[in-house]
Amino acid sequence: MTEGRLIVAGIGCRPLCAAEAVVALLHQAAQRAPFSIVAIPEFRTGAEGLMKALTRLAYPVRVMTMADLQTVQHRCVTPSAAALRATGLTSVAEAAALAAAGPQAQLILPRIAAEGVSCALAAAPAIEGRQ
Repeated sequence: MTEGRLIVAGIGCRPLCAAEAVVALLHQAAQRAPFSIVAIPEFRTGAEGLMKALTRLAYPVRVMTMADLQTVQHRCVTPSAAALRATGLTSVAEAAALAAAGPQAQLILPRIAAEGVSCALAAAPAIEGRQ
């Protein structure tokens, strides 16, 4: 159940990913659970396709530092050898979602990927009394 919970979409991508690929994957994730925030790694803020997609979609964006992403690596469930080689992290999308959603967050959609883009969803615990 996701009602009343903050849901964050974490994004990982190759530096030259296409904006259309980011948009398509975020739409696919939104069909599983509606999210309200997108979290991206600081080291991808220069990725033109990613930034174009985020501007087009107009979600609030949280930029996660490498330290933020490293802190939650042990909670990521879908490691990627390619991500490890490229970034030093075994998971970028899952880590971004978990870190942005807070210390008690849980993955509700492990990493999905297509066309050089990955996405995961994490939800913060529901707040008592919140409707």
